[in-house]
Amino acid sequence: MPTLELIRLEIEHMRSQIGRQRKEILQLQRAGISTASAEALLGRMQAKVDDLCDQRDRLKGEETKRPTYASGKPLKGTPAHRRM
Repeated sequence: MPTLELIRLEIEHMRSQIGRQRKEILQLQRAGISTASAEALLGRMQAKVDDLCDQRDRLKGEETKRPTYASGKPLKGTPAHRRM
């Protein structure tokens, strides 16, 4: 399972790619070239970023629920409130 940091890096990378894709679409439109396939690709890229953001938010929520040491590292093992 990817870590929170890897997901954040992927989101950042995808957002920069989306920006480049938008610029390319504008250039194609100015040149009078059809942009339907480029716009479809842009939509898929944005959907992937949305999915990554959802995944990041879930992981972030899980991290905040875990008990941690004073250093911020999560404790290993079964949480105390789940032990019987």
